[in-house]
Amino acid sequence: MILKEKFFQLCSPFNQDKMLVEVFWLEIEKKYTGKGRYYHNLTHLENMFSELELVKDRILNFTNISFSVFYHDVIDDASSKLNEEESAEFAMLRLEKLGLNKTDIEEIPKQILATKSHHKSENNDINYLLDADLSILGKDIESYIKYTQQIRKEYSIYPDFLYKPGRKKVLQHFLELESIFKTEYFSEKYEIQARKNIEFEIGQL
Repeated sequence: MILKEKFFQLCSPFNQDKMLVEVFWLEIEKKYTGKGRYYHNLTHLENMFSELELVKDRILNFTNISFSVFYHDVIDDASSKLNEEESAEFAMLRLEKLGLNKTDIEEIPKQILATKSHHKSENNDINYLLDADLSILGKDIESYIKYTQQIRKEYSIYPDFLYKPGRKKVLQHFLELESIFKTEYFSEKYEIQARKNIEFEIGQL
């Protein structure tokens, strides 16, 4: 299912105003296809959904997780450290207008904020979201290299002498974790290859 259809289907139980949903979809589409969106784009969302569909039966509230996928990178400014906070706020305002209940309006921004630090959560739905977000790390080496090139383009405002140490720090943080992936499913699927990929990239920096 294409992303637009998925978004409309996601919104339909809460709001029948197709014009409103269309406006919200066009916002999402515009944000994720903006200038400089080499990796954090609609393809990233498609990949996350393809991963999450495989574990749908293990996720308690797939609706909330789906909203979080759509909005988790809606704000993506390479020079800002507040992207997740701003994305969460952006989502909350839209969810209120769509008519979601108070609990879900509070839950979805928390899920979005969790993608900032990628710490293991007591909420396993969040762990699946985080693992889908990082699943690129465990893909085949060709896909991984393409991803690193896209990320570098997104951060092109930074010269190598700033980018490389920062990137290395992020990568080493992942290697120091007991497990990069928080759920058993994703750990078994991607952990070994992710560590090989990250070590390869560190060697190239």
